[in-house]
Amino acid sequence: MNHKQVGILIFPDVEVLDFCGPFEVFSVTRLDEDRRREEPSPFAVHVIAETLDTVVATGGLRVIPSCTLETTPRLDILVVPGGFGTYKAAKREPLMRWIAEQGRRVETLTSVCTGAMLLGATGLLDGKRATTHWASLDRMRDSFPRVTVERALHVVEDGSVMTSAGISAGIDMALRVVARSYGDTVARNTARRMEYRFPDDNTRRV
Repeated sequence: MNHKQVGILIFPDVEVLDFCGPFEVFSVTRLDEDRRREEPSPFAVHVIAETLDTVVATGGLRVIPSCTLETTPRLDILVVPGGFGTYKAAKREPLMRWIAEQGRRVETLTSVCTGAMLLGATGLLDGKRATTHWASLDRMRDSFPRVTVERALHVVEDGSVMTSAGISAGIDMALRVVARSYGDTVARNTARRMEYRFPDDNTRRV
């Protein structure tokens, strides 16, 4: 099996469900439900940070990355989560340069919550439709005038770029990536395995 390489970026004060939600979706996916125990996920998931030091997420969850910016394998999919840590992350030039380079290289670029603010700061959202956490919609509009901010949608797909609303919306976004990669049936089976309602309705929930 040729696994799709998924990179999930983390940084200090990253929002927990922003990265754990997509991690769960990609790790639990199977192409054949009848062989769930015998066959692995078609996604190989890498948790990426600037160093291999423990990263303390929002709420104090301590996470050990699996690779660094320099040791990341070639990615097919990049997930950029949000959280209060995005304010400091946006000021770290090597990290932002890495996001910009990876974002232009991967086949599918995604963000969860205010991770979209990091994509916007690199120019990766210029000329595109995008969304973010409801509390940051005005900030996104004011910060990135070349981005069309979607207020009514839970997940916004614009070509190879997929952005989602806040926190739990990352699960819906990841399920859409599964559907895009392996079809609707596989995505629905993944949601069912998680006992999560498949996102047929894409309207913003708050």
